[in-house]
Amino acid sequence: MRVISGEYGGRKLKALSGNQTRPTTDKVKESMFNMIGPYFEGGRALDLFSGSGSLAIEAVSRGFDHAYCVDKNYAAVKVIKENIEMTKESEKFTVLKMDANQALEKLAQDKITFDLIFFDPPYAKQQIVAQIEKIMILGLSHKHTVLICETDVKVELPEKIAHFSLRRRQKYGITAIMIYEQEEEE
Repeated sequence: MRVISGEYGGRKLKALSGNQTRPTTDKVKESMFNMIGPYFEGGRALDLFSGSGSLAIEAVSRGFDHAYCVDKNYAAVKVIKENIEMTKESEKFTVLKMDANQALEKLAQDKITFDLIFFDPPYAKQQIVAQIEKIMILGLSHKHTVLICETDVKVELPEKIAHFSLRRRQKYGITAIMIYEQEEEE
């Protein structure tokens, strides 16, 4: 596993040992970023089930100003912090060791909005629809926020969740990527 492109491109990333997490493969990660635009000019990213921090680090490598990594697993948080150290720019990252729903509440209290939000929960414990609805209710998104959901290919998320509409669905083996954008106001 490595950073695909940008400022940290080519640098190796550590993965959590065992089968507690399912890291996004380099091929899927590269395709994911190519679908939303390969490089960015600032913004904040939220990696809600961070695992190794790979998606957040990739976002900052490609131009995001700051990324928040959320994971409740102690070993995962340790790996995330080690991977962030590799960037030599730890000030561009915030790591929250807590449940995803608790993190959403905390971020709302801090009045933070995000430009890009990753959902890559454990396949058996997905609450993506409820969490997207919660993001809208808590005011963590804005009219240009993009949501990227990584699920098992068998999972069918709705075309519309809260004020977000499915813009693209792509399959990669057993993995599906769904990209949601906020609907244009009429």
